[in-house]
Amino acid sequence: MIDHIGLRVSDYQRSKTFFQEALAPLGYTMMMEFDTPQGKSGGMGIEGMPNFWLSQSKSQTSAVHIAFNAVNRATVDAFYLAAMAAGGTDNGKPGLRPDYHKDYYGAFVLDPDGNNIEAVCHKAK
Repeated sequence: MIDHIGLRVSDYQRSKTFFQEALAPLGYTMMMEFDTPQGKSGGMGIEGMPNFWLSQSKSQTSAVHIAFNAVNRATVDAFYLAAMAAGGTDNGKPGLRPDYHKDYYGAFVLDPDGNNIEAVCHKAK
């Protein structure tokens, strides 16, 4: 199951305004924002779970971010090892990401086209 998806955008504020207005009828609201080395990043969602992300990108790349839900942390670890063995490029070793939330355990790998593929578990341990 897909956990969340993210888009890189050239103008964060413009895209934020667009998606806030376009997705409002679906019940989406901006739930969290923070600064990254590239600029702003924000997560929108429904009922407490941001599952649609916008991230400022200084590059012209059109890569996409897709996160797959993992049943436990061992599965995140297994995803990372399998993806690396299949020719992926490390984009974040398995580990806790407390900036997202205290139990967020994820791993990030770039696929051959530069898309950011993640496996994430939201459970404690």
